[in-house]
Amino acid sequence: MPDSVIPVFDGHNDTLLRHVMNAGTAKEVSFFTDNKKGHIDLPKARKGGLRGGLFAMFVPSKYDDESGVPFDPEDPANFAPIDQPGALNFTNRMFAMARRWERKSDGQVVIVRTIAEARSAMSEGKLAMVMHIEGAEAIDKDFCALEVLYAAGLRSIGPVWSRKNIFADGVPMAFPSSPDTGSGLTDTGRELIVNCNDMGVMIDLSHITEKGFWDVAKLSTKPLVASHSNAHALSPSARNLTDKQLAAIRESRGMVGINYHVAFLRGDGAHDVNTPMDVLVRHAAYLVEKLGEDGVALGSDFDGCLVPDAIKDATGLPKLLEALRQSGFGEKLINKIAHENWLSVLERTGI
Repeated sequence: MPDSVIPVFDGHNDTLLRHVMNAGTAKEVSFFTDNKKGHIDLPKARKGGLRGGLFAMFVPSKYDDESGVPFDPEDPANFAPIDQPGALNFTNRMFAMARRWERKSDGQVVIVRTIAEARSAMSEGKLAMVMHIEGAEAIDKDFCALEVLYAAGLRSIGPVWSRKNIFADGVPMAFPSSPDTGSGLTDTGRELIVNCNDMGVMIDLSHITEKGFWDVAKLSTKPLVASHSNAHALSPSARNLTDKQLAAIRESRGMVGINYHVAFLRGDGAHDVNTPMDVLVRHAAYLVEKLGEDGVALGSDFDGCLVPDAIKDATGLPKLLEALRQSGFGEKLINKIAHENWLSVLERTGI
């Protein structure tokens, strides 16, 4: 990778899900070869400067092994509840996939368990994977699975995806909509937050309702983090954060990772891949204004969303950073947004 490429630590991708879903089908590809399918593989990561990130393990409500990962936000089946044993089994499949990548990579892919390990791996040009659960259905009410998954390397959890579970309600993919769409944490959800605080597992608030957000804010002793969300003032999706939420994140010394999904960037919520780069830059500038220079990072949602054609995939990360530069962002701030802020907030979380 050229020295001129700024290293990126990204807050969210669904690459493991894509590979597990496509395994054994005509869509199966190797993570180690450059291919046209998907946003992230190891060659793309190297070319674009992607050196680390939170690799999500998300269990879909509905899937079809023959066609990949179909998702229709209007289909209630895609938001149906899932059982804990099934969710844990599917999560184990994704964790095993990550472990196989690590084992077969000749040291180029590393599952990291501390930020010291992440910094070391990234400085050596390796891909540092921080394991993350998106929607905690795999965790049982007695938290036995949490202990085992933590021992395997889990370091971040989003209590909910956009569906209800035993821990909390999730926000729908609604536009235009306030994030105040349902109830907050359950008693079991409160136990989850306390356990994660004690263990050094980051809590990700990107898919939780506004009531759930405030429940976590009152209970958690750690920075408030939304790994892949944007500014509700610029794009009024239920998935985005209000100014009041942003103020609480700033007060906690927390952070927001900018989501590249076009419908969470645009003021009209359209699913249009022709969305120009400056729409994303406006979110970056707004979030820096509300959160400060230490509170903004990247949370692409690669392999899980519609990315602007101006970025396309992980190889487009230098284009995004150059757009920030052309918009007046200084080099120190660009480096913070690209990787330093993520490593810092994870360290403050106790990882």
